[in-house]
Amino acid sequence: MDEMQAVYRPLQINPGRVTELFRSQLELCKVKRGETVVLVTDLGTRELYARSAFAAAQALGADIYEIRVNHLPTYTKVGIPSIGQGKGSLEALKAADLVMIFHPPVFSAWVKTVRAAGTRILMVLDGPDDLEQLQAPAGLKEAVLHADEILAKTREVRVTSEAGTDFTYSCGEYPVMSQYGYADEPGRFDHWGGGHVHTFPNEGTANGKVVIQPGDIVILPYCRYVVDPVHLEIRDGFITRIDGGLDAALMRDWLEDCKDGDDDRDPFAISHLGWGLNPQARWYWTALNGDTPERSRAATRVFPGNFLFSTGPNSEGGGNRRTKGHYDVPMRKCSVYLDNEMVIDRGKIIDRKMQVAREKR
Repeated sequence: MDEMQAVYRPLQINPGRVTELFRSQLELCKVKRGETVVLVTDLGTRELYARSAFAAAQALGADIYEIRVNHLPTYTKVGIPSIGQGKGSLEALKAADLVMIFHPPVFSAWVKTVRAAGTRILMVLDGPDDLEQLQAPAGLKEAVLHADEILAKTREVRVTSEAGTDFTYSCGEYPVMSQYGYADEPGRFDHWGGGHVHTFPNEGTANGKVVIQPGDIVILPYCRYVVDPVHLEIRDGFITRIDGGLDAALMRDWLEDCKDGDDDRDPFAISHLGWGLNPQARWYWTALNGDTPERSRAATRVFPGNFLFSTGPNSEGGGNRRTKGHYDVPMRKCSVYLDNEMVIDRGKIIDRKMQVAREKR
């Protein structure tokens, strides 16, 4: 048993099958003979994953090696420069064909540099059972790219819910960012188990009311279902009021503690907004599998029809906010309108080109 294995929930798949999963994932990423794959691991990475990746890459005729960094980056510590501090590490990744990274590098400046060199980057963050269940089904890439295309053309988004959400924002200032679960094109950044689209609202344009309901999920910084309604007032791109009970207090206090000073409003800014499309995910998995973040990193963000609301940084999209006050809330039962055309009706995707059949696994 790995030294870290004791902290994980028991596997529900044969560990021997994980190598098969890695091989099929590398095939989705179009890894071929003669390419170079680099693993970026850390002190908490499962040894099973590293061994499986080595075996899978070798079977495909690719060269592979590992860089293990002396960091433990998490979603609550976004932007840690795990690459680039050690001499040669950045150059190594720029020279690779595919990087598989086992912690979240989002909001880290080195990612843009490596992608610009043509290197594909794939995050592997989830438990083995989730890697199997969430691996991209047929048609997911096409559905995500369709959503990406129409969101890129959209100039105003409206989000409503029967709970009282009525929220609008303009877009076009920042690029659309999408993930379909594998990195198969030069410079692509993706997440094994992904399947969603998002963008950052134009500065100062987010306005209205957002009601986070019981059953919605706070996946960052916590990993918990919301138990009482949270009422947010949003004006000119910032949350100006948070009302409610326990969940409102948890949100308010986290964002307050992330401020760099009394006048810092960045944690309360509206960050990336979008929706999930991966039919392999289910919103109730946190209840089924427990609240260990490893079991929820992809699944909670990508289940079909959720609207992902977030606060804080926007540097990943090209903005200037780098605050650690990041809050991610996949919301259920919302309706989403793109330039007044409904694409999601109370949590159900109605645009047929975004609908993907679920595969039994």
